Amino acid sequence: MQARRSFWAWGLETDEPTEAQRQETAARLSQRWGREISAPPLPKIEDIQLRPPRVSPPGPLAAICTTETHDRAAHSYGKSYRDTIRAVRGQFPNPPDVVAYPRTEAEVVAVMEWCDSGNIVAIPFGGGSSVVAGVEPPGGDRPCVSIDLRELNQVLEVDATSRAARIQGGVLGPHLEDQLRPHGFTLRHYPQSFEWSTLGGWIVTRSGGHYATNHTHIDDFVESTRMVTPKGIMESRRLPGSGAGPSPDRLVLGSEGALGILTEAWMRIQARPVFRASAGLTFDSWQAGYEAARQVVQAKLWPANLRLLDPTEAGSAAGLKGDEALLIIGFESAEVPQDWPIRQAVRLAREAGGRIEDEAIRISDGSDGSDEEVGRQGAVGAWRNSFVRAPYQRNLTAGMGVVGDTFETSITWDRWPSFDANVRAAMTGALQRVCGGGTLSCRFTHVYTDGPAPYYSFSGMGRQGAEIEMWTELKKAASDAVIANGGTITHHHAVGRDHMPWYRQQRPELFHSALKAAKSALDPKGILNPGILVD
Repeated sequence: MQARRSFWAWGLETDEPTEAQRQETAARLSQRWGREISAPPLPKIEDIQLRPPRVSPPGPLAAICTTETHDRAAHSYGKSYRDTIRAVRGQFPNPPDVVAYPRTEAEVVAVMEWCDSGNIVAIPFGGGSSVVAGVEPPGGDRPCVSIDLRELNQVLEVDATSRAARIQGGVLGPHLEDQLRPHGFTLRHYPQSFEWSTLGGWIVTRSGGHYATNHTHIDDFVESTRMVTPKGIMESRRLPGSGAGPSPDRLVLGSEGALGILTEAWMRIQARPVFRASAGLTFDSWQAGYEAARQVVQAKLWPANLRLLDPTEAGSAAGLKGDEALLIIGFESAEVPQDWPIRQAVRLAREAGGRIEDEAIRISDGSDGSDEEVGRQGAVGAWRNSFVRAPYQRNLTAGMGVVGDTFETSITWDRWPSFDANVRAAMTGALQRVCGGGTLSCRFTHVYTDGPAPYYSFSGMGRQGAEIEMWTELKKAASDAVIANGGTITHHHAVGRDHMPWYRQQRPELFHSALKAAKSALDPKGILNPGILVD
């Protein structure tokens, strides 16, 4: 029997920690923080009590709908810190009334028509990995249906000549790659949530993935989109580029389920990489590291990976001593050897103060089968493993008082030094005020010629039972600091409901009026993800 997704944890039910593992974690935290920390019992689905469904699907849709407790609980939240705390406590006060699993686009249309005719809230649901309350039912008296697209999971067509593929929106990252692999292609988009996020979710949240430079957002891979709305289907023409007015795809990208449900898209794909090169350079200071990153990206060598870790993150996640910054550089190609670009990038980084031995620069042409190992050794490999496993670590500590999260943004290079100093000061002060201290680290997830996309992580020991209130204060401090210092409230995590107060400060008011008009035209009854993007 195939394992189910956990209704409270990241991953499958088989990924949930055991009670013994939780007890070990509590003991370790007790020793570290010098106080008694207990491991609260994990929730069991048979103990979860949900309010009765307020609506029933019509007969023709009954076969693809369910009101089972597990399905409704699993579709109540995304996977943010607050979501995990509420779920591990067994708190599900506002679940969807029905979960629908349409198997075809026609069934998506039928569910949409049912919701529209009955004034029922419709929440599009992909992998459920939102960290900004993007899939959470809103409050209010209207019943709610969560529309899970997991059955729309196929690569429908591959155009090898144009290097593009027509793909359904509900396909999870690993299954997408498994279907492209036999054709010799890859989408090559790897957000941290890759295992449990979908193509449609990537598109409507403007996901940031594998590439740290050049091709970064999913936007760069979209060739055309097809979206079901309450007023009908909107499909853009498949083209490599067009100057015919504002792009219809730009209305879909970042729409977060407020305008329609993306059922399929033509995506630009590429041949699977064979040539690879990787290097990790250390710097005496964070400042020297980010100056090196700027020099490399502005040379337009376009490394696939250009991640900078500050000394704190390099120490905790990459195994370094904690007093050096680490710049990770990676190149890859299906057609061209990567010896020259990696050496040019390393040269620029060395000139900015970076250190690396020549033998530590790893280059492969794939001929000996070792190309997949490039970038997976030493400090670079240690950080990669930590990055991939990070979402699972929260399963171990949930409900034990640890208050921690991340926030990401972007800023231009000229404002970056003061931005970083001000954000760090604000968050250090907030951690001291809320938790009596804690840790704050930063890395660059993406680097542009005109500025970096910094990704901050914070953690402190709070009080068991008060985690959400403490997290809320820290989240507000982070968001206030980002907006006050000129950054974007989100670089790739989307707006959702959590970021709306700061998104209102960032967006131009005339744009909001235009977006409201688009919402009214496509979703006149406001059934789609109310409270997202449009007030």
